[in-house]
Amino acid sequence: MTAGEVAALIASIAVAILVLGLLVTLVSLIGTLRALRETADQLRRSTLPLVSDMRMTVAQANVELEKVDALLIRAESISTTMDSASRLAYLAFSNPVVKAMALGAGTARAARRLRRRSES
Repeated sequence: MTAGEVAALIASIAVAILVLGLLVTLVSLIGTLRALRETADQLRRSTLPLVSDMRMTVAQANVELEKVDALLIRAESISTTMDSASRLAYLAFSNPVVKAMALGAGTARAARRLRRRSES
């Protein structure tokens, strides 16, 4: 065997080992990709019902928010009505009450003066 034949033999053994290593790596990679695909399929199967449930929950929440919005509009309307009614009541009763209190204060003052005169 010549030196060239020995070098060719070593090179072919090295290439065979390299090809064998690449094959082992490729088999491992294929197994990993299969496991990844299976995991992705399981994830898809488990998340689709969850997404469907979430959509229904969001739809129900939107219905409830619309109800709350309607209640807030009604409460604001009632508040505005009560504010108007209290202003109207204030305007309706404040003038007569002030006049009645003034009359009462004037009567009390007159009664005090009359008592002082009668005592003197």
